[in-house]
Amino acid sequence: MKEVQNDWPAGIKKTRQRESVLLVLEHAEKPLSATDICSEIEKNGESAWLSTVYRILELFVKKGVVVKISVLNSDTAVYELNRFQHKHYAVCLSCRKIVAMDNCPMERFIPKIQDADFHVLGHNLELYGYCGNCDPK
Repeated sequence: MKEVQNDWPAGIKKTRQRESVLLVLEHAEKPLSATDICSEIEKNGESAWLSTVYRILELFVKKGVVVKISVLNSDTAVYELNRFQHKHYAVCLSCRKIVAMDNCPMERFIPKIQDADFHVLGHNLELYGYCGNCDPK
């Protein structure tokens, strides 16, 4: 397996398993579930316990290295490397395909909040529908 390309995240002990998870996420073109990450590690000829992958992902989320995305009506979360870019996704309700959006529809939105001193720091937005392969039309 190749080595992790970026510098190792500060404050996280470097282990073979953590390095494998980070490597998979660095090369992922879309957010992946823990099961997907485990499969990718095994495709590279290494072994990985799903429980270990979950623990590593939770540590990476806590440290801000990885972003966790919970999908509506699903117990499965997906994860992606935190590239410090503002992103949103559309999720297919049938096949659960996740498609990145090219823009943020909230960019010009000004919320009307009863507390005038409330300072908005961020938001979450996911769109749900059917992909081209699943659209029942």
